[in-house]
Formats: sequence, C-alpha cells, structure tokens
Amino acid sequence: MPVEMENVTPLHSKKKAKGAKPSVECDVKDLGLADKGRGRIEWAGRSMPVLHQIRDRFAKQKPLKGKRLTACLHVTSETANLAIALKAGGAQIALCASNPLSTQDDVAAALVVDHAIPVFAIKGEDQKTYYRHIDAALRHKPNLTMDDGADVVGVLHSQRQDLLKDLIGGTEETTTGVIRLRAMAKDGVLKYPIVAVNDAMTKHLFDNRYGTGQSTIDGIVRATNRLLAGAVFVIAGYGWCGRGIAMRAKGLGADVVITEIDPLRALEAVMDGNRVMPMSEAAAIGDFFCTVTGDVSVIRREHFEKMKDGAIVCNSGHFNVELDLEALEAIARDKLEIREFVEQFTLKNGKRIIVLGEGRLVNLAAAEGHPSSVMDMSFANQALCSEWMVKNHAKLERQVYSVPVEIDKEIARLKLKAMGVKLDVLTKQQEKYLNSWELGT
Repeated sequence: MPVEMENVTPLHSKKKAKGAKPSVECDVKDLGLADKGRGRIEWAGRSMPVLHQIRDRFAKQKPLKGKRLTACLHVTSETANLAIALKAGGAQIALCASNPLSTQDDVAAALVVDHAIPVFAIKGEDQKTYYRHIDAALRHKPNLTMDDGADVVGVLHSQRQDLLKDLIGGTEETTTGVIRLRAMAKDGVLKYPIVAVNDAMTKHLFDNRYGTGQSTIDGIVRATNRLLAGAVFVIAGYGWCGRGIAMRAKGLGADVVITEIDPLRALEAVMDGNRVMPMSEAAAIGDFFCTVTGDVSVIRREHFEKMKDGAIVCNSGHFNVELDLEALEAIARDKLEIREFVEQFTLKNGKRIIVLGEGRLVNLAAAEGHPSSVMDMSFANQALCSEWMVKNHAKLERQVYSVPVEIDKEIARLKLKAMGVKLDVLTKQQEKYLNSWELGT
C-alpha cells in the first residue's frame, strides 16, 4: 500500500508562513518564502514548453499512478516544474537535495505549501543533514528513484537494502552518477534497472554544453565580479561540459587552456583553438581554474603551491572532491570568507588562493544553475524515462540502460515545435536512394 504522508508534522522549519500548516512532511528553511518561490517556479516554467506538454498529457493519462518516487535532485525552480509534472502523472513524489549548496529555499517552500510535495532540502546544510534528508525521502518507500549523482542508489544498496524489494527502476541525471552505476552493474551488485538520462543526446549535447557553459561563467562572475577578458582560464576536462565552458570563456575574451588525459579530447581541444598542457604546467599560469572531470583530486597540493597569488579556483563537475581542499587547508596559514561564496586561503608563503562555493558546483552554489530552456529537455527525459520504466520494468535486467532513441527524438521534435522550427521531409526518391544498394552515383 502507498505510504500516506498527509497531515504529518514538519521535521524542521525555522519560520512558517502565518497560518500555513504544511499538509506533508518536510524539512525546509522557511515556509514563509513560498510566495517568492511561486514566482520563480512560474518564471522558469515559461521556458519549459516540452515539459509542459508532457505534464498536460500526464495529467490526462496518469502513467505514474500509484507509484512512489524518491527524487534526489538540485532543488531549483526548474526541478520544481519536473516535480509538478510527475505529480500530475499520478506519482507520489518526495524530493531531497543532491547538493548542499544548490537548494533554492523559496522554491522548496513553494513546493510544500502550493503542491503538497514533501521536500527535504535547506541551502547550506551540512553533510549530516544532507544524508538525513536522503533518509527522510526514502521513508517514502519508493518504487522509482531519480538521482543526480547516484547518492540515493548508494544509500539504498549500503544502508536501506530493506527497501530494494519495492523498487522497479530509476533514472540518473549525471555523468558521475552513470559511471558509478555502470561500475555497480559490472560488479553484479546493482539491484534494479536504471536509465542513464545523462546519455541522451537531448541531455548531454545541450544541458552539459550550453547549460554548464553559460551557468558556470555566470556563477564565477556573480561570485567574483572579475573580468575574464585577457585572463588565462584553465579548464580541467574537455567533455561536453568542458567544451561548453571553453566556448563561453573564449567568447568573453579569455585565453583558454585545457588539461586532459584523453588524447582524442585533447586533440579536439587543440583543433578548437585552445592550448593544451598538463595541470602541472597550467597551474603556474592560470588566473581562473575550473574542474569538470567527475574525478577526485584533479587539482592537488602540488598544483596549489605553483599557482600565482590571487588565483581563483572552482568546480563545475559534480562533487567538491575534484579539488583537494584538505591539502589546501594543510598548506594554508589562514582562511577567510571575503565575499559570499568566496573563500581566501593564504598560504604560508603569503600567496592567496581563492576557492568559490566551497568547491561545490559553482553554477548552483553562486548562481542559479542551468537556464530553464535547457533543463526543459533534460527533465523531459527524466519524466518520459520514468514512464518508460513503469511500462517496461518487468522485462528489464538489473543493468544501466540508454535512453530509448524514440524518446530522445520525440523530445527534440517537441522542442523544435515549441521554437517554431520546421524540418525538411525526404521525398520518395530520396527515401528509396537511402534504403537501396542498387542505385549508384
């Protein structure tokens, strides 16, 4: 039977809107922020036409009816529109944050007050609270999971194995999460099927490149108000995120340097007009540093020691482990927050290294994340893949699956339609030519 979450006392709310009593369990900063969050959700929704079309169909067909869904995502205005669409489709959804610094507290409040969606997320929450929130969302006893970094899957497999019996499937949003899940599947420990939403063409070609590209620069500029033109901008990793950041940094006049371990990506970076060198060399010349690899200790002690005075360091990959902040603290004589989301580490030799957003995703810690028009496609994938999982889970194995091509193409078609863009159609002669081997040149 579904777990009833109505009429439960909130775990925590520092301030409540006057007369507002949440009808669902929640742990948010301030329910009184709901009015502000309502406007942000509506504003983001204006640029999410694909998700709105899906929501309208979901409201009529209820493809997720009776399914309990735990989502661990960035609690932003864009995510709110996804949550509303999933609930319209019949899902009983509980939402927690996938990053301690990405939550928009007003949005979290609006989801609780206006939509009766259980939310467990507070911007700036510590690690203990972060995992307590995941546990709270899992008390929902989900049939489906929706992850951004595979933390919910990790907790389920390590600490809440009692809940695995109810799970029929899940989705994963990020490169880092997909890497983890594929490792689990390879080792035979993954207990239910998951769709790698990150691998969808309508996700990584646009979200990672254009979304991360613009929002990362936005976060850096908001936090520092520094000029990028003429500065040496070092990017660790030239995947789709790295490509996007390089495009935008170069467009603002920066001298872009790429560090890579993959020869093909390094060659592409060179052909795109960037300088490529090891981090050991780039560390000495960079003014800005941004990691987008998904790996650990990409910038380490030996790199911090080589950096020039005032070098600005940030991460836009996934977790803050890309920067070895413990090593930085070990060689620093003091640490000072000089602006919001800007920490200055003064080394024992007097040089100052600036870290943005505690090394967490700078585009969400210091800005608002991806533009909603990009997240429209990513979250459309999440919604449609959840529907696909409900329909097909009985014949799926405990593996990581790619997004079905028909879903990818449908999202692209809907996006183009919303943008007023029309396509050519093959003539019968062209179709015959492409499908025949008899016709020569």
